[in-house]
Amino acid sequence: MSDRQGFRFEEYEDHLTYERGLSSNTVAAYFRDLRRWQEFMERASVSSPGDVTPKQLRAWMFSLKEEGLAPPSIRRSQSALRSYFRFLHSEGMVENDPTDRMESPRGERRLPTFLSLEETLRFLEAGDPSRRLYWRDRAILEFLYASGVRVSELVNLLLINLDLDDRFATIFGKGSKERLVPLGDPAVRALSRYLRDVRPGLDAGQGKGCVFLNTHGRPLRRESVWALVKDTARRAGLTKDVSPHTIRHTFATHLVERGADLVAVQELLGHSDISTTQIYTHLDRDYLRKVHHRYHPRSLNEESTSD
Repeated sequence: MSDRQGFRFEEYEDHLTYERGLSSNTVAAYFRDLRRWQEFMERASVSSPGDVTPKQLRAWMFSLKEEGLAPPSIRRSQSALRSYFRFLHSEGMVENDPTDRMESPRGERRLPTFLSLEETLRFLEAGDPSRRLYWRDRAILEFLYASGVRVSELVNLLLINLDLDDRFATIFGKGSKERLVPLGDPAVRALSRYLRDVRPGLDAGQGKGCVFLNTHGRPLRRESVWALVKDTARRAGLTKDVSPHTIRHTFATHLVERGADLVAVQELLGHSDISTTQIYTHLDRDYLRKVHHRYHPRSLNEESTSD
């Protein structure tokens, strides 16, 4: 495949694997569709995603139909391309998203995996206190759940952006957008213990001011956080496929389930569009029934209205 670098596929593959926590099979499926699309673009003399136009995308869609692809396969290809361009646009790699006007794939939208509160507590307590890096790892996990940050935001967190006295962290998200996230007591305690007892022993002058360091004193990599989360989930006996992005989903879901305003959740997550945040309204039926029963004026039964 020519000019793979020009299409920024390596960065996107890292995003799918370490930010979204997708399995290797799912990532491979995304790239089968993307490479077929790239070949079509190159035949049209397009060598960069920034040069793609909506008209060319319509031509590509027509070519898929001409090849006899089934509607579900075409919808999957659309979905892969939409995700790819949303990533490029959010990272400032393209100025415009040519998929904006592309017809959305039909079908049921998959809801993100998240942990129950009981599963979350098991996950956070699954570490081995006898391990040398226990407090570093515990601080990472507590920070992920307390803040809902992306894994890239966690590994790039600087000491100067952490204020444990006021219990806030300043996060620089996609497009260098800045936001403040509050931290609860467990996260503050774990971070304080790590910064006091562990990080000084790791820092060898190559940490670049980052909060989280590896055993060589360098900034922690996304792959290491991903592996830590996977290993901790196994130790906790969780059967779900857990990634750092699962913890982000869990953070948002728990807030919404307890009545948090979507606009506030949007701000905490660093979403530029609230429509992205609205997926976190996937609450269970019992919870929705309780809310409806408590607040809707015509939801009460005859006995309760006669009180």
